[in-house]
Amino acid sequence: MGEYREAVTIGFHGVRGSTPCSCPQLQRYGGNTSCVTIETPGQEPIALDLGTGLRMWGAALGRTDGLTVHALVTHLHWDHVQGLPFFLPLQCESTTLNVYGPGEDGETIGSCFGRFMTPPFFPIQPRDLPATVEFRDVLCSNFTIGNAAVMARPVPHTGPTAGYRVNFGELSVAYVPDHQQPGDMSYVAESVLELCDGVDLLIHDAQLRTDEFPAKADWGHCTPEYAVEVARQSGAKALVMFHHDPSHDDAELDRMTESTREVADTAGVPIVAATEGLKVTLGAGL
Repeated sequence: MGEYREAVTIGFHGVRGSTPCSCPQLQRYGGNTSCVTIETPGQEPIALDLGTGLRMWGAALGRTDGLTVHALVTHLHWDHVQGLPFFLPLQCESTTLNVYGPGEDGETIGSCFGRFMTPPFFPIQPRDLPATVEFRDVLCSNFTIGNAAVMARPVPHTGPTAGYRVNFGELSVAYVPDHQQPGDMSYVAESVLELCDGVDLLIHDAQLRTDEFPAKADWGHCTPEYAVEVARQSGAKALVMFHHDPSHDDAELDRMTESTREVADTAGVPIVAATEGLKVTLGAGL
């Protein structure tokens, strides 16, 4: 792909896992579910997952004529897809939304969306939206979106789940929001290491406290300490702790971040906990 000289901005619109939630104790980190965007001048924007945070981004974009958005969906759980019908640009006929991700049990991702977004569970199907919504099945593949090179690889979770790596030239972001922690904390799946290898920014599942994990060991998630281990083994330059548990309020997430910082400092991995409204800009690779 050669050099890419424009800055890349990663925006966080939904950072919560499992279910959207709202109460005064959750305001600082936010209660919307998974939605992150990657934007760079002159390129069509990329959304990572279509959780309820998508509505917030769509409200900021408004009814923009001729908009094309590409969405990389990790899997079909509600917290990663629920925002699609509430994305305001889809009310404009000139909008195109290209959705990439895995289907399940032989069913395409488009068919899956059409099955859960349908009456009586929802008033309309994707095909009823004024905009054009296209679906493409990906789980283990490489493809391009404009000047971005995209890698999709399977990630251990509950059901078919993809993680993504997006490269603009030398600038790279990996997105692994749901990741089953193994019994052996030193083991990281090869597919995950490939996604995260030397990335500038790793956005990774950090949902469960260490003391919570034994009771939820088969829920498909991991601890912040394991997220740090993934970053350490893959050589990621920075880690964003993501997919916060709905039961963890602002004070609890502060404590989790601070308790992880010593482990992260020892591993040489800068960390931050994702908050709604956070923006991270990666400088241009020269």
